[in-house]
Amino acid sequence: MKKLILTAVLAIATLFVSAQSFMVVTDLIKTADGEEAGMKNITDRIGVGYQVNDNFIVGLQSAAGDDGYDMFFRYLWKENIYVSLNMPTEEATDNMKIGIGFSVNILGDLYVEPNYNMSLSEDASGDRKGDFNLGLSYRF
Repeated sequence: MKKLILTAVLAIATLFVSAQSFMVVTDLIKTADGEEAGMKNITDRIGVGYQVNDNFIVGLQSAAGDDGYDMFFRYLWKENIYVSLNMPTEEATDNMKIGIGFSVNILGDLYVEPNYNMSLSEDASGDRKGDFNLGLSYRF
């Protein structure tokens, strides 16, 4: 696990030298009933992405809490619409999620990104549950 993280950090640092475009991403986490929203709701799913070419983005994002990291891949299908593949660094093939999202530019390089993700594998009851997320990204 440590080797995978260090390799990813080294790869991202190397790519930073010849960067086409970088982005910092996060998904806002809903609060439980009775809890107040705080900075933790914004920073628990923070990550970084690298735009490999005009249509393809690769990145690494925190999996919230002590669950490690998730890798994500985005294909920019239209100007502001993307298709994504998310997978954890552990048991990746069993927990992949595919999704679609929309990037709305709100101020300069700051984007709001509503997206929907659905698991590729069925759970014990045969369902593929999806979830709606609201993300933020800053591109530079």
